[in-house]
Amino acid sequence: MKIVDLSQPIYSGMKVYPGDPRVEVTEAGRYEVEGWVLQTITMGTHTGTHVDAFSHMDESGESLDHIPLDRFFGPARLVVPGRSIPKKVGLIFHKDPGINFLESILAAGPPFVAGPISESLQRALLEKKIVTYTDLVNLDRLPKDREFMFYGFPLKIKNGDGSPVRAVAIIED
Repeated sequence: MKIVDLSQPIYSGMKVYPGDPRVEVTEAGRYEVEGWVLQTITMGTHTGTHVDAFSHMDESGESLDHIPLDRFFGPARLVVPGRSIPKKVGLIFHKDPGINFLESILAAGPPFVAGPISESLQRALLEKKIVTYTDLVNLDRLPKDREFMFYGFPLKIKNGDGSPVRAVAIIED
């Protein structure tokens, strides 16, 4: 079994989407003073590797705390250009397939889609109740020819529109 970490590290000053809150990780407790370490994190809910709730782009969509946990993991495949799209598994893209690819994605019936995707494609997928993940890393370490398990659980944020995740792929030998 091999575990591939698909998550970006979170740190002060990291790159964020234009207009999103800056990321700040600051020291709130130190060994020398309190006898323990504690940090404060300030960031937007769509920082780094993250998942989008249906409510992110649809006022009537469900928030994270109302989406069943089984929607945030499952069998997945990397979509390889020129090959057919696998059916009924999560789809992970190396590059944005574009809104023109929407009908092909919907026909495949994925529970989630991950990778760089345009805002228009993201909005269309969320409206169809397909969970979206963005800003994954290490996609080049995923197998191109077989399924693997994907896990990307959000924080349970009340009325959450999105959440950073620790996304991983579990690849069986």
